[in-house]
Amino acid sequence: MNDNTNKLNEIVSEHLGKAGDGSIVKPYVTPDKVDPSLLVPVPRVLNREIYDIDEDNLPFVGYDTWNCYEVSFLLDNGFPISGVVKLVYPAESECIVESKSLKLYLNSFNMAKFGEFKHAAIGKVQIKISDDLSKALDCNVQACFHYYTDNDLPQPAVLGHFVRLESIVNVEETSFDHYNEDPKILERAPMLGFMPFQVTSNALRSNCRVTNQPDWGDVYIHIDGPDCVTPESLMQYIVSMRKENHFHEEICECIYKRLRDILDEETEILVACLYTRRGGIDINPVRASDDHVIEKITPYLIEETIPHRKTERQ
Repeated sequence: MNDNTNKLNEIVSEHLGKAGDGSIVKPYVTPDKVDPSLLVPVPRVLNREIYDIDEDNLPFVGYDTWNCYEVSFLLDNGFPISGVVKLVYPAESECIVESKSLKLYLNSFNMAKFGEFKHAAIGKVQIKISDDLSKALDCNVQACFHYYTDNDLPQPAVLGHFVRLESIVNVEETSFDHYNEDPKILERAPMLGFMPFQVTSNALRSNCRVTNQPDWGDVYIHIDGPDCVTPESLMQYIVSMRKENHFHEEICECIYKRLRDILDEETEILVACLYTRRGGIDINPVRASDDHVIEKITPYLIEETIPHRKTERQ
């Protein structure tokens, strides 16, 4: 293992023992008061160097959206208020938060009391979560507690005319023999027609860096410019993530960077990876060539006040 991998394993093992060795999770008792010291920040640079992503000159803009479905606290009378917390913070942040540490931190709200009235208490919880995460990650983290009612109408996470990649690639006659990421799989091709190339696939699978458990997701890819990649090679490339052990954010940035490297610099690119829930949290990173593309395709995904409309698999 290289030095970055060793550093990452040491950081992410804070609450789980040695990363990737099958260790039993350390015994843990949920505290009765909120404990921000549980949060573990992970420097992004440790993941980005292997893809030649320059921290001082990022080739993308983007956001990480986290939906935390198991959040609860108490009113002063002991009644539990449960809901979903949506978190959004920028890809430019120096760190991400390690997901197991976030779960433990949110669990520390379970027995904490935040006031007599529901709406005021929810406001206090939102501010507390935002402040604690912003301090831990040294960036502005937006947090919104969604106390669902029947009137909530979540907007779609991704807008556009995305076609299922499996429907335009003959997967039964295409060879799939790469299960580790390799940029050489991608084949450049001219853009056909006047419409952007917009595809999605549920074949995305990678593995947790910490536990080696599988992470499942739907990937959305938007390409608009003078060139593109062949659908077959893109399908093969997505499948090649199957034995990779990385954070969700890293998978998204890897796919984006490989497309950026092979396509014309004027080509518009967006990659969004909507991962399925694990441990009560789903993570949805999006990376794009500029903010305009994000505003056009994923405006609701990155707006913390709008509840997340889950994919079928989430």
